[in-house]
Amino acid sequence: MTEEAQARGTRDGYAPQAGGREAREVDLRRVGIDPDFWYPVARSAGLRRNKVRAAAFAGRRIALYRSAGGTAYALEDRCAHRQVPLSMGVVDGEVLRCCYHAWAYRGNGRISQIPYLPRGAERPPRGVLSYPVRERYGLVFVFPGDPARADTTPLPVLPEAESARHRTMMFSRTVRCHYSFLHENLLDMNHQFLHRGVLGRIQPKLLGYDTGPRSVEARYLFVPSGGRKDRGAGLLSAEGVGGASRPDVVTIRTEYPYQTLRNVPESSDTAAFSLWAAYVPEDLEQRVSRVFGLLMIAKPALPGALPLAWPLIRRFTERVFAQDRMAVEAEQRAWDEQGADWNQEVFPLILDVRDVLRRNGIPLRTALGSAVCPDADLCADADGRTRG
Repeated sequence: MTEEAQARGTRDGYAPQAGGREAREVDLRRVGIDPDFWYPVARSAGLRRNKVRAAAFAGRRIALYRSAGGTAYALEDRCAHRQVPLSMGVVDGEVLRCCYHAWAYRGNGRISQIPYLPRGAERPPRGVLSYPVRERYGLVFVFPGDPARADTTPLPVLPEAESARHRTMMFSRTVRCHYSFLHENLLDMNHQFLHRGVLGRIQPKLLGYDTGPRSVEARYLFVPSGGRKDRGAGLLSAEGVGGASRPDVVTIRTEYPYQTLRNVPESSDTAAFSLWAAYVPEDLEQRVSRVFGLLMIAKPALPGALPLAWPLIRRFTERVFAQDRMAVEAEQRAWDEQGADWNQEVFPLILDVRDVLRRNGIPLRTALGSAVCPDADLCADADGRTRG
């Protein structure tokens, strides 16, 4: 074995052993996300009445449509007839018609009409998979896992997103990396050197962290130490619109599968802002994620100040996100080139969050398999075969 191979044996990746590199732990980048949660797949405002659009979750193509009555539905994105994507179809009242032969699907996936079906013809397939849908916080959530668990699985609770005392900024971006890189990036504030041109010089001090079966929560003290700072950064930090000067206490929590960040000025009980983020894998191998974020900003006492500051805050957050995306996509490219996780991680906090993501995820080979159909009749093909 080469010295280079020995140097790359880590707790979190592979341990060097005789005969080559052998897996010591499951490579986190090969762990799929658990589908038994509510995941945002679109903005509510982006799904207009009488319109349909395509979405995806971990390789499953989804057709979202909003009926004439305003209800949002999510169907497997394929017509049971010729497999043409239903996201290319047309909304007709409460049903979605395939663009090819106008087969009509109800919101539960059942076929309601085949326009040219001859009398006495063999019974056609009953439809395609449907997914439970809920709308909240301006987002369309779907439940891609076992539908029997949807009613007992809560949506994330974000009171500030619905509070009149806060204004919410929404983000939706594609990042070409495994979702785990995104959890690590936000939780590890030691990477602030990456943002030195936007945040100035900051000394993040880890005050402590807690780990549970499904969560990791870390608390940092952010102490400015000079350097040029983006004006939007000051507006979001303890300086605020009023220009105060106090350190920030930042609490970041991965509560599987979501992540939150709260920025609270020292000696205060009120958050200057809170961030909620969900990382939704789109492709089969889960190397591309759609990031949905809600940034909830407390309104200052000065009326009209926040709308004036809004463009500066938006520019600042976009700059930070662009730098983070550059870094995590570079990590994913390295993983692709090396075929494994060769990270030399030394921060116990990140090792713990990796354990949480491993324990709560599912084997990627399971995630890559066909979705199991909960209704054999519903998923029967025209020739009588049943998928799943």
